[in-house]
Amino acid sequence: MNLFSRAINQVPAGLLMSLMAAVLVFASGAPGARAHEIRPAIVDLTFPDRNAVRLEMSLILEAALAEIGVAHADTDDSPNARRYDDLRLLDEAGLAAEFDRFRTRFLEGVRLKAGEESIPLEIVETGFEPVGDTDFARLSRITLQGALPPGATEVAYSFDPAFGPSVVRVPDIEGAYSYSVYLDDGSPSAPIPVEGGLSLSAGQVFLDYIGIGFTHIVPKGLDHILFVVGLFLLSPRLKPLLIQITAFTVAHSVTLALAMLGVISLPASIVEPLIALSIVYIAIENLATSRLSPWRPFVVFGFGLLHGLGFAGVLTEFGLSPAHFASGLIGFNVGVEAGQLAVVAGCYALFGAWFSDRSWYRARVTMPMSLAIGCIAIWWVIERTGLIA
Repeated sequence: MNLFSRAINQVPAGLLMSLMAAVLVFASGAPGARAHEIRPAIVDLTFPDRNAVRLEMSLILEAALAEIGVAHADTDDSPNARRYDDLRLLDEAGLAAEFDRFRTRFLEGVRLKAGEESIPLEIVETGFEPVGDTDFARLSRITLQGALPPGATEVAYSFDPAFGPSVVRVPDIEGAYSYSVYLDDGSPSAPIPVEGGLSLSAGQVFLDYIGIGFTHIVPKGLDHILFVVGLFLLSPRLKPLLIQITAFTVAHSVTLALAMLGVISLPASIVEPLIALSIVYIAIENLATSRLSPWRPFVVFGFGLLHGLGFAGVLTEFGLSPAHFASGLIGFNVGVEAGQLAVVAGCYALFGAWFSDRSWYRARVTMPMSLAIGCIAIWWVIERTGLIA
């Protein structure tokens, strides 16, 4: 360790600052990653009558057409990224024409079975949005329908992982969801009864949502990752860091629960720029002071309230079942916390354990990385407020 530290100490400060900033920018991905984020297809499964089954899908069709699957957290990571970007520039008619050519392959990837018998599906309705703001991915709507085999009592749904992950939801008569599950490896859902009444154990829902919460941070939550890294940079000591992380967790848990209960609500057009501004603030404070202020945990708590509203959008999309609201919510929060701790552990392993007690740590680690984080977050603020085309 001493040899390694001495070697680092010989590197010119300016060069090390530039290298760290460049590495952080590269690692965090392009600021426009929201347009390239892999989002699950949302599938509502219903039975219009005793003889039919219907799937109403909302998905980023361009990612499915380019077959950018679950192996990638970002479309830019795929060798098919260029095709995805080209598809996103098509108007409705162009996208519809591409989908028509892909129709047979798509139908092969949407699988519905009654026992061991496959249910043939047909596309009965499509809806394509105009190009719009290319900083954000557009959603397409595809409705499929099939005839139930005689005597079928339950069906199981699966989605080709080459098209990406999916969430299958079963709406009930009150407009809530009696069942929802996240699928990302091509495995089928639990058998879904034709007459309703599907139920999962609270333990299974808890475990499922731990995974959903974790992946929402690592690798998909670049803004949340940079926020946590910013917290680490000013004071990598364990106790103050845990106080901040705890304040952040408690806060986002409160607003997440309130948002899911319908008590509070803010549109993403307001929440997302504010989340980016919270990252800017943390970066600026890191640059302005070398000491952890006594009020910082309270500031972090306030920012956690914002981030919780951002998390609520994910759970709302997934359609958390009211029957397992508590277990799903707790599981999601546990997963988010695990993701945050994984980020902290990564920071500690990369530079905290080696350099945090060095006299040059602030100049060569905290300052350049906070500057890079601040620049990325400022770009996100501009992008999310629509100040640039």
